[in-house]
Amino acid sequence: MKFKLRKTNNIFFFFIIILYLEISFMLLTHSFVWGMNLLYILLHTCLLSFLFGALTSIFKSGINKVFFFLFIILCSGICCLDFCFFKMFSFYFDLSLLGATDQVLSFTGDMVTLILENILGIMVFLFPLFLLIINHRYIVFHKKNWVKISTSLVFMAVSFGLFLLSLNLDKKEEYSAYKLYYEVESVELSIKKFGVLHGFFLDVKRNLFGFDEKLNIDEPVIDKDGNDEDPSETAYDYNVLDIDFDALMNDTNDSVVKDMHHYFNNDIGTKQNAYTGYFKGKNLILFMAESFNEIAVDEKRTPTLYKLVNNGFVFKDFYTPTISSTIGGEFQELTGLIATSGFLSPWKKGENAYPFGIANVFKDMGYATFAYHDHSYTFQNRNKYLKAVGFDNFKACRNGLENLINCNQWPESDVEMIHATTSDYLNKTEPFFTYYVTVSGHGDYSWASTAMGRKHKEEVIDLPYSEKVLAYLAANIELDKALEELINDLEEAGKLDDTVIALVGDHYPYYLSDDEVNEVSSYEKDGVVEINHSNFILWNSKMDTVVVEKVGSQIDVLPTLYNLFGVSYDSRLIMGKDILSTEMGLAIFGNRSWVSDYGTYFSASGEFVLKEGKNVDDDYVSKMNKIVANRMNMSKLIMEKNYYKYFN
Repeated sequence: MKFKLRKTNNIFFFFIIILYLEISFMLLTHSFVWGMNLLYILLHTCLLSFLFGALTSIFKSGINKVFFFLFIILCSGICCLDFCFFKMFSFYFDLSLLGATDQVLSFTGDMVTLILENILGIMVFLFPLFLLIINHRYIVFHKKNWVKISTSLVFMAVSFGLFLLSLNLDKKEEYSAYKLYYEVESVELSIKKFGVLHGFFLDVKRNLFGFDEKLNIDEPVIDKDGNDEDPSETAYDYNVLDIDFDALMNDTNDSVVKDMHHYFNNDIGTKQNAYTGYFKGKNLILFMAESFNEIAVDEKRTPTLYKLVNNGFVFKDFYTPTISSTIGGEFQELTGLIATSGFLSPWKKGENAYPFGIANVFKDMGYATFAYHDHSYTFQNRNKYLKAVGFDNFKACRNGLENLINCNQWPESDVEMIHATTSDYLNKTEPFFTYYVTVSGHGDYSWASTAMGRKHKEEVIDLPYSEKVLAYLAANIELDKALEELINDLEEAGKLDDTVIALVGDHYPYYLSDDEVNEVSSYEKDGVVEINHSNFILWNSKMDTVVVEKVGSQIDVLPTLYNLFGVSYDSRLIMGKDILSTEMGLAIFGNRSWVSDYGTYFSASGEFVLKEGKNVDDDYVSKMNKIVANRMNMSKLIMEKNYYKYFN
């Protein structure tokens, strides 16, 4: 007897394929969790299957067939897109990143390499499509009557109803399905909880119709027994300005802005301390170093970086959370806000008010300000947002720097940038503030793709690491040489003792896999939190070394510098906090995981790992999660509402 395949309802095929895509995605990104997550994925798979089944049964068979394959292509394409994003950046795609078109286009060549390196994973997502193209004759495409279509829609509604009811099963958990669906905006947590397709469609819905998280105006108070100040220091004032928030609340009809005024009015700010004004009147040279990470620092290979990291202020527990790639890291460093969803468009437009913008503040104190970048000056609208925070003489490739350095190699040379620019400010009689955005450490990391890696290849070739790791380490030798030249120029000009050098990375080197990073790391880094552990250089040649054990991150750079340079600012209006103050240390990551002075919280699993020798109250994690949510929400609202305009 010969076996013969029968034609099968398209709903069945949709269910099998969507479930296959979801489970494959979770397994390939190591984010699959059994239990309730599987229930949510199953119910959403049913919902989509009945919906797509109904929509591909309305028309004639030819049109239904076209729509069937379009839906399969859509689902497979979403999986491929998020898979590639995760593999390159360690975070998932969300619609707010559509504003980062420059950055996406700049990765086109790298994306080809990424696709080739992960072709097997991509083929997993495309396999059902190829299989269906070959066997499409076994799928029912004919037009159905309205009874059958209505039945599919009823089952879709039932699936949706069961899904909504299931959300109540873990309602009380910190990042429960209920909260992620109704209250919390996190693409990563939504994908891990509901699946990649539901996470994507939820993101689309919120971008189309808007979504505002609930703001806890009365922020929880954390017992900071580990950071209590010395009783003799209680006379220190707070870093706050005289702002009449009550009057501001009365002057607005915008309920969200009113809540923001109330929130900041309730905050007491951070106290000044023994280091307030410590660098007052000195010059400042601030770096955002491309892909700089602690694994690049070595006493023999990068002696200047090693010296700067281990002298001056030595921050032992510092992080550079990778959120929205380079533009996110720069945003966090220059504003003290978290690069959460909603920041990108207003930041890139450069139209928001920044009375506390870093260059604006230093110009108000009589400083001459300068900004340089050894790549395109218009990349990601850097020329616009740097001008918005006060840099009105920004120079980079294609607006002047190309006459002084080689802008036709990739990546360009940090050494050449330093050599070409120090004369601009070293002969100034007034104090200067100079901002550098480096590029030599940029990926992709291979001898073929990085000019700076090839330049220093011989200095690392004997190390026992893989090619990508060696290329990364070699490229960062260029940054080290640039800092060496800078220090020499400062010394020759007699300005070294009166100059502070600060440097922080924009993100960890995500062109390297976790395993490749751990080839060099002195300890095993996880892929969520510790992969972002790095250095914050803050150094002056005349100061004694000060070791700081407290947790810090990019958003703390701005308020820390303001306090050290004696800037009159309002610490309540910046989400980052002066690391040298008595404020609790806190590093916040894009998926709402966090590290405090007491431990590490992983949002996806809900696990809190207490640091050795520390104790916390039972409600500590819950309170901290509210603080994290508030600071992320406030960062978003400050940008979306152009909130700083109220203080011009």
